[in-house]
Amino acid sequence: MTRALGPALAALTTAALLAGCATSGTEDTGSTDPSRTAAAVPEITVYAAASLRSTFTELGEMFEARYPTTAVRFNFAGSADLLTQLSQGAPADVFASADTANMTRAVDAGLVAGSPVDFATNTLTIVTPPGNPRGVNTFADLAAPGTQVVVCAPQVPCGAATATVEQATGVDLTPVSEESSVTDVLGKVTSGQADAGLVYVTDAAGAGAKVTAVAFPESAGAVNTYPIAVLNESESASAAREFVNLVTGEAGRTVLTDAGFAAP
Repeated sequence: MTRALGPALAALTTAALLAGCATSGTEDTGSTDPSRTAAAVPEITVYAAASLRSTFTELGEMFEARYPTTAVRFNFAGSADLLTQLSQGAPADVFASADTANMTRAVDAGLVAGSPVDFATNTLTIVTPPGNPRGVNTFADLAAPGTQVVVCAPQVPCGAATATVEQATGVDLTPVSEESSVTDVLGKVTSGQADAGLVYVTDAAGAGAKVTAVAFPESAGAVNTYPIAVLNESESASAAREFVNLVTGEAGRTVLTDAGFAAP
């Protein structure tokens, strides 16, 4: 029946769903989460991998322009940290992971409503301070004596990808620091605390002239796929589904591609 609706009627139907969801959220005075009961504007909360900060912020603004009665709030962090928070009962409506492993754990824990949807892929690149003063040109160069390398912790998607490359190449890195998110790795390099780091190509692109990016062919063997899903405990499921539709639709694809993400 939905397919038979004209564009105008379909838009009105979607708006009605979101408005109904928003009304329900504001009337639920029994909630124990003050951020949900005190908000002047109904909202959805999106837990998203740190590497999605720029793109999802843009998509959040786009969503709010389309549906001005619903605000979008974000929690950006390493996917493993986000999953831990969700597993401990943190209230959220949408989860977007930087890998399928953490999303699978979320599904197995009964946190996800329906089936996750893959919406992007990302690969690693080396970043150095501008000009690449240590002359890091290959993945193996990261293991050179005296080179201070920063990577993601193994439980983080970018850390798991790094371990995959190490295993494939036989190169064992000795990092001076293992960070809980890819943005923390980038921060160590841009602040001059490391000679090199392993981040996603999208993070390197977003950093611009603050870093020099060094591509390496072995990264093709450690591609991370990003899934997104509505959560079972969502108090605004209709709005959450519309946000997922935005991310996985044409508008989301354009924003993600412009940032350097590849299609899943």
